[in-house]
Amino acid sequence: MAEGREEEVRIGVYICHCGLNIAQTVDCAAVAEYAATLPNVVVAKENMYSCADPGQNQIKEDIAEYGLNRVVVAACSVKMHGPTFMNCCSEAGLNPYLFEMVNIREHCSWVHMQEKEEATRKARDQVKMAVAKVEYARPLEDRLVPMTRAALVIGGGVSGLQAALDIADAGYPVYLVEEAPYLGGRAAQLERVFDRTERISCLLAPLIMRVLNHHRITVFTSTDIENISGYVGNFKASLRIRPRLVTESCDACGACVKVCPIRVADEFQAFQGERGAIYLPHPQALPYRYCIDVDSCDRCGACVEACPREAVDLDMEEREEKIAIGTIVLAVGARPYEPPEGNRWGYDGKGDVFTSIELERLLHSEGPTRGVPLRRSDGKVPARVAFIQCVGSRDPEENPWCSRICCMNTIKEALTLKARYPTMKVSVYHRDIRVYKKEHEDMYRLARGLGIIFMRGRVERVEQKEGKLEVSALDEVMGGMTSQEVGMVVLATGFTKSDDAQRFQDMLKVPASADGFFMEAHPKLKPLETAIDGVMLAGSCQFPKDMGDCLLQASGSAAKCMGLLSKEEIRLDAIISVIDQEKCTGCLVCVKRCPFSAIVTDEVEVGGKMKKRARVIEASCKGCGVCAARCKQEAVEAQGFTDKQIFAQIDAALEENPEGKVLALVCHW
Repeated sequence: MAEGREEEVRIGVYICHCGLNIAQTVDCAAVAEYAATLPNVVVAKENMYSCADPGQNQIKEDIAEYGLNRVVVAACSVKMHGPTFMNCCSEAGLNPYLFEMVNIREHCSWVHMQEKEEATRKARDQVKMAVAKVEYARPLEDRLVPMTRAALVIGGGVSGLQAALDIADAGYPVYLVEEAPYLGGRAAQLERVFDRTERISCLLAPLIMRVLNHHRITVFTSTDIENISGYVGNFKASLRIRPRLVTESCDACGACVKVCPIRVADEFQAFQGERGAIYLPHPQALPYRYCIDVDSCDRCGACVEACPREAVDLDMEEREEKIAIGTIVLAVGARPYEPPEGNRWGYDGKGDVFTSIELERLLHSEGPTRGVPLRRSDGKVPARVAFIQCVGSRDPEENPWCSRICCMNTIKEALTLKARYPTMKVSVYHRDIRVYKKEHEDMYRLARGLGIIFMRGRVERVEQKEGKLEVSALDEVMGGMTSQEVGMVVLATGFTKSDDAQRFQDMLKVPASADGFFMEAHPKLKPLETAIDGVMLAGSCQFPKDMGDCLLQASGSAAKCMGLLSKEEIRLDAIISVIDQEKCTGCLVCVKRCPFSAIVTDEVEVGGKMKKRARVIEASCKGCGVCAARCKQEAVEAQGFTDKQIFAQIDAALEENPEGKVLALVCHW
């Protein structure tokens, strides 16, 4: 009988063969026989597949027959089948938290295939440790969290638009927040998609109009998110809405633009043109009304006098708004890579070396040159154009990742140039061409058939010589250096993390990988969710994607949100930390160290004085145990992993086994 317990502990142990995954290395019968000799174990059996119906039925029958109040299963990973066996115990009337699982597949049989006797000994010790731990297990109850049935979508690009529409169409209110004055994101700067060379405006404009006209979607443009607090089902966001200085009565007649004396570089045109302080970035911009750039405007009032509808209001002030939501979709996108100063490609934003987004604007019918790719040096169409791939991508010194869309974007732009200027000579310098969809291979073959030259080799330098550009590259096929003179060079720049990525990482505690992009909870099992319950990812904030993949992921993330929003309350597991405020001294180390911001402080009366004491927000806690490990006063207890359970495991590990050997806690992966 366990210390401090009135009930008799009765443990059932089940050893899984997992076909031959475990049984070909571990002697499962010997492990089961050994488990039967352990204290408080009343039944120990082996199964071919414990997770299958016969294996689960065996556990249920034994719980009833032997009166089991603890269950240990030695099988595969807890992440894979832990929930399976917890449900099995629940169906048999046993609290699921009186169950313990041991991984003797990945942690034993798979890593010790050449050491069968030692693997069997290790499996026995693993089971012994689990039996020692489960003896001190306590029944726990899952947490029930009320759900605020509304969603927040951060980002007004194609991913955010699609996610907002899907959630709203399912019947739930959506708040769509975009920091820019207009919707559409990076896609609005393009003229065509590369899959079917369709015009972006034909796809994007209807999507934006549906969002703006949807009665369940509240759109906030020119808006910053100041703070997000709370937890799944009960998030609260503080919004700061910057003044647009133009009211909804604006009909975009353009009279204000004609009189505006201010001229600044136009970021929408990739800084290749100018705009006024009051502007509309492009004729299809939505919302379809002008906006004033408050950082550039000198408040001269010329636009106020010129506006026939009196739509300009320079006295508008920013306002704040607070919203309550249950789920969040992060769709803040990515930023095009910008070559640093002194780069080997000769790019400085002034000469005849362009980035891919700059060429996109040059080729656009509403771009600064109305669709004509003119050189900066002489204003003429170049006779030869060279594209350079992987600029800022697949480079250990810059960004090691592949940006995925660059190859197809180059092929699209090269085909556009050949269609408009059949005599133009186009070459593509590359390390290798990556086309990852079945229809993309056809476009690559078409480009080669039209005479576009694909040259495999690293470009070492681009130099300006007598009004032309000389491209020098290492030829990886024939060997040696090659060089050619061209009139224009286009750099296929990839994507890096969004400028807002770090801010939202800090605000929401969403983890990011080493490259700065947001990281999913699991690349296979949870590719849309983050480690923070209720926060989903959509689009290129996770990694670079094309428009089709962005829309696909946005709909998937929206479906995940709808799964939560469909409930009045949601159930979270009981593995959390609890704080004994009588032991807590208010050092607040746990508050600072909690990676999920799940610990807050309360003012508590102690000895006639008000002092701070820590408290766990149960709905936010992930049960990681960082607080329990850091607390010097032993005021924090991680449920399911109490000190008594951990020390029982350690004692079991250090006991000598029947062969007189001590378990070596080493796993040779």
